[in-house]
Amino acid sequence: MATGNRHKHREAAAVLAEHGVDLRQMEARRVEIQADDLADIAAYSLGAIPDDGRPVLVEDAGIFIDRYGGFPGPYSSYALRTIRLPGVLKLMDGVEERRATFQSVIAFRHGGEVMFFRGSVRGRIADAIRGSGGFGYDPIFIPDEGDGRTFGEMTPREKNALSHRARAFRGLGEWLASAE
Repeated sequence: MATGNRHKHREAAAVLAEHGVDLRQMEARRVEIQADDLADIAAYSLGAIPDDGRPVLVEDAGIFIDRYGGFPGPYSSYALRTIRLPGVLKLMDGVEERRATFQSVIAFRHGGEVMFFRGSVRGRIADAIRGSGGFGYDPIFIPDEGDGRTFGEMTPREKNALSHRARAFRGLGEWLASAE
């Protein structure tokens, strides 16, 4: 997995371990473009990694807030770096429509072929930062399928039972298991 984000790698490795896959983190300078589609971003980043014949993957994710037409979506990383969680919550001040979708796309290359695996989870934006677990938008995202806690208030195992990233990696894990 080409990522500099150890949190992403840890989550992905835990899910793929369920399928008997040992996921290693590859330190690669990730080239990321700004595009309107997560798959385009993941594919571009994957294409920047030399193909040495070994399987490699890149994952990109974003939070899509309904009230703002899907913003920040593919620009989630940039929004988090610039306005941070308090800035996102400020955008939501007085907003009743707090629905959002967390999406993840994996671009996986093996044998010269590139495949995509997607995962998503619906939920809503919390009124305040809650919890110190996870990373990114986890402390402000409450999944519909949960018990009212944010991803940031959940244990890693609880989050991986519901998250967009875990769903995408489960899809990859199932494909890898069936391809053997």
